Formats: sequence, structure tokens, C-alpha cells
Amino acid sequence: MSRHNKRRSKLRKRLTVFGGGTVGVAAVVVTVNVASAAQVPPTPRAASKADHAVFVQGNELTGNTIHVFRRGGDGKLTAAGNYATGGKGGDQTDAPTDSLASQGSLVYDHRSGRLLAVNAGSGSLTSFAVHGQRLTDRQTLSTGGDFPSSITVSGNLAYVMNAGGAGSVQGFRITSEGLKPLSGSYRALGLKNEKVPLFSSSPGQVAFTPDGRDLVVTTKSANTIEVFPVGRDGRPADRPVVNESVGMVPFAVTFDRSGRMLVAEAAKSTVSTYEVRHDGELRTVQKSLPNGQNVLCWLERAGDFFYGGSTGNSTVSGYRQDAHGRLALTNEAGIAAAPSAMSQGVIDLAVAADKFVYVQNATSGTVDGFRVERTGALTKITTVTGLPAFAASGMEGIAAV
Repeated sequence: MSRHNKRRSKLRKRLTVFGGGTVGVAAVVVTVNVASAAQVPPTPRAASKADHAVFVQGNELTGNTIHVFRRGGDGKLTAAGNYATGGKGGDQTDAPTDSLASQGSLVYDHRSGRLLAVNAGSGSLTSFAVHGQRLTDRQTLSTGGDFPSSITVSGNLAYVMNAGGAGSVQGFRITSEGLKPLSGSYRALGLKNEKVPLFSSSPGQVAFTPDGRDLVVTTKSANTIEVFPVGRDGRPADRPVVNESVGMVPFAVTFDRSGRMLVAEAAKSTVSTYEVRHDGELRTVQKSLPNGQNVLCWLERAGDFFYGGSTGNSTVSGYRQDAHGRLALTNEAGIAAAPSAMSQGVIDLAVAADKFVYVQNATSGTVDGFRVERTGALTKITTVTGLPAFAASGMEGIAAV
């Protein structure tokens, strides 16, 4: 058996033994030193065709970098430079293909025109101003915790999730001069990880609901979806509303046009749909739709369709949704993009203009670009090579504009 097949076999075994649990929360005060920044919100700037880009986080252990690609009108990618984040990448313990084991480790904020990246090995968050394919005004700040692995943005707020140790979320204001830590926003998650967590027990993602009223965290081994109501001051409630996941190992989160939340569940490669109520409780709209694939961990919306990445057998599945929020696969096989020799170790995904989907292949060190067809099928249009392939660590995190 090959080294990567052994890793995948180990992952499948681990995912069958995850148990439920309740996560406690302790309020912790964190102080981060940073120059003061103006509170004036940034002015949104519409991107021209020349600005179109795809950003890939290399997550290199010796020095994290952002690999930038120009995105043509046809969706094809050409290399446009690399930028150091000023921090180090990380690799979770026993990670099979995905070093950060999360979704949302690299985020482009359309409102401010800033790109946000985690430095898991340095406990820091980096912000860049984006000018087409050029990154400027680098700013690197402490996240107040260990192994940051996911970021979410709503309005002028950004929150980062720390996966190591007890786990935590920490808020920042997005200002005209960059990021400024939001005092009193730190919330512990009550996990029991080492500073570098085991991939199967780290939290999967932090995400704002579309209305910005709630902050959601998925916890894999605890099998919970934690909802922190967010006050008008941008700070989360002291304790989350703890919801048991209807499917095992909740990982990635995305939302439909009506604000319903879809959660990818890794254990049996399923997706469940919820309504997030005002009190933080979840109402199940649809339980655990299987896609027939192996270890579904990532999920993104592209217009009227959703696409999920299954790293266990390197496939991308497509989903469509009816008016009542119920999901169905776009085809009986559950595969929108089949694996190829250049597409091994499917992990994170990014969507551009709702018509292009870009997929990271960690084992191959490649990114595939697909055009979304009217039926929801994906047509491959581009592949870029030479990115950091998974070994001691590997790339993770992708964003598109």
C-alpha cells in the first residue's frame, strides 16, 4: 500500500470513531499590541476585468506565501507572482492530505479589497491590500491563540478561529488602515487539543451567517455546531448555543440565497441543511444527504449550485436546491468532476463570479479551474502546477476575485 493510501485508510478509520460531546466555553481576555487604526470603513471598489485573480496559500513551514494567478475572462489562470505573509505555515498532527484541516484559511473581502491569510505556524493573521494581482500594505498581527486555521468576514468585522489548545475565536475591525483587534471579543471553545492539534479533533470552520448576527463554529470530534449570537458592538455572546450535528463530523459551512446553512459532514460524505434561528438554535431542513464519495470536507456555493470536495477519492460533487431548500445531487453518480492524475488530494475550493470553480489538489500540487455549465456539470478549463504539494505540509487555502 502506498504512503498516501495508508494515510487515507487511517483517516477513514478515525472518522468512524468520532463521538458526540458538549463544548464548554471560558471567557478569556487577550491583549494584542498593534498601531491604532482609523475606524472609518473602507470604500468598496468594483473590480475590473484586469483585476481578476485567484490566490493560493502555500502554507510553507519555513515561510508562508500567497501564490497569485491572473484569471482570464475564460477562467484560465496564469502565474502573476508570490508574496510572503511574514508568518509560517503549519501542519496538523496526522493530517492525511490537508495540513490545516479547515475551510476559509484564505479569504478575500470584496468590501474592503483586502486579502486575509492565517499563519498557522506563527499564531498570526496577515492582511494585504489587493490591487489586481498585486498585494501591498502587508500587516501581520497575533490571533491570540494557537494554530489559526479559518477566517470569516461580515461588514467591517473579521473573526479568526484558532484550532490549537482550547481553541478560540478572536475578532478584528477592518478599517481604512488595516485590521485592528477588537477588545473583549476573544472566546474560548473549550477543546482539549495540543498547540498543534490532531486533524480529527480540530474545529473545521468559523463563519458568519449572511445577516452578520451569528458566528458559527463547527467542531469535528465534539460533533457540534456552535452558534455565538453577535451583539451590535461586534462581540460574541459569552457562551455559544451548542447544537448537536445531525451528521457525523461537521466540517465546512456555506449558505444558500435564503440564508439557510449547509454543512458538509466528513464521516459519511453527507450534507445537512439548517435554518439558523434568532436564538442560535438550529432547525433541521434536511438531514445528511450522501454523495456516495469518500470524506467530504469542503463545500461552496456557485450561483444556484453547490460544490463539495471529497479528499478521500479526489472527487468534486455537485448539488442543486429546490425552493424549499432541499438538496439533490446534480447527477446520479454524485460526481461533477472526476479525479485525474493531476487532481489527487482534492481539498479546498473557491468560486469566481458564480461561473468558475477552482479546486486545490494537495497531493498533486495543482489547482484545477472549471466552468459551471447550465446543468451544474463542471468542465475543466485550466490546471496550474508546481504549487506546494502535501508532504511534511502542503498548500491549503484558496480565494478568487
